Amino acid sequence: MAKNKFPGLGGGFNINQLQKQARKMQEEIEKLQEELNQREIEVSSGGGAVKVVINGKKEIKSIQILPEVVDPEDVETLQDLIVACVNEAIRKVDKMVEEEMQKVTGFGIPGLF
Repeated sequence: MAKNKFPGLGGGFNINQLQKQARKMQEEIEKLQEELNQREIEVSSGGGAVKVVINGKKEIKSIQILPEVVDPEDVETLQDLIVACVNEAIRKVDKMVEEEMQKVTGFGIPGLF
């Protein structure tokens, strides 16, 4: 029976070992993904005037707006604060996922989740 060795790869390359390592890494990634999906991040803008809570699946869980920033004469400012806050929350989730993935894989995989 032929061994699972590939010429030119040091003669000790074992495809079965590689597959085993890949399965283990896949299991770790799936476990991490589930854990990250449960995490929540809170972000604020406008000095705390707007707060957004987002989870690892990039689902907005809540938005809080201080009553004093609600000005019917200046809706655009409030809209800008909300957009800035949501965008920052998404960036933070992306960064969290990339950093945690790097711990498991040894390299980042942008956009994986």
